[in-house]
Amino acid sequence: MPKPYPAEFRRDVIAVARQGGSIAQIAKDFGITESCLRRWLAVDDVESGATPGVTKQESAELRELRRRNRQLEQENEILRRAAAYFAKEISPK
Repeated sequence: MPKPYPAEFRRDVIAVARQGGSIAQIAKDFGITESCLRRWLAVDDVESGATPGVTKQESAELRELRRRNRQLEQENEILRRAAAYFAKEISPK
C-alpha cells in the first residue's frame, strides 16, 4: 500500500482543482492519479457539506458509540447473570 500523501499536499491539490481546469491535467501536474484526485474531491465535498454523506467526525463518533454500546451490553449481561446466580442462592429451598 502506498504511503498516504500529507494533508497539506491534499489541501493544495484540492484548492487548485476547485479553481477549475482539467482533472487529468491537474492530477498529472501533481503526480497523482485521476481517480485519487476525484476521490479527494468527493471526500472534500462530503466534509464541507456540499454533498450528503458521513464525515470523518461523524464516522469516528459512530465507531465510539458502537464500542461503548458493546461494552455496556457486556456489563449488562454480567449483571444479569450475577443477579440470577444470587437469586438462586438466596431463594428458600
